[in-house]
Amino acid sequence: MLPTRSRIVGVDYGTKRVGLAVADPLRLFAQPLETHAPDEAVTALRVLHDREGIETLVVGWPLTPDGEEGAATQRVQPFVNRLRNAFPGVAIVTWDERFSSARAQDAIRAAGAGRKARRDRARVDRAAAAVILQEYLDEMADGLPTSDS
Repeated sequence: MLPTRSRIVGVDYGTKRVGLAVADPLRLFAQPLETHAPDEAVTALRVLHDREGIETLVVGWPLTPDGEEGAATQRVQPFVNRLRNAFPGVAIVTWDERFSSARAQDAIRAAGAGRKARRDRARVDRAAAAVILQEYLDEMADGLPTSDS
C-alpha cells in the first residue's frame, strides 16, 4: 500500500461562507469539498487535518483589479491569522483570487448546471475554492523539474 500524502486544501473565505476544496492524492486536480460558516470552517479543517493531514492551506487573497491589497484583503487577514494559530505545522499560502467566483460560475455552467445551480452561493463558493486550488496546483506543477531535467 502506498503511503498517503497530506492534503492540500483550497479556501475561499467569505464573511457568510467559506468554501473548501481538496487536491487529489497526486495533487493534479482540485475538487470542491464543502461550505461552512466562517466560525465552523476552522473546525471542519481540524477534522480533515486529524483524519487525513493537511500539508498546505491555499487561501484566496482578494487583491484589487490592479493587483493591490485593499479592504477585502484586510477582511481576510484575521482569518488567515486564525488558521496560522490553529495549524502551526501547516503551510498557509495566500493566493490571488481575482475573478475566481466568475470562473467558478463559468465552470458550473460548462458542467451543464442550470441557472439555479449557478446562483447557489454555497456551490459557487466551493467551486471558487477549487478554482483557487487548481491554479495553485498548476503553478506548482509548472515549477517542478521535468523528468528530462
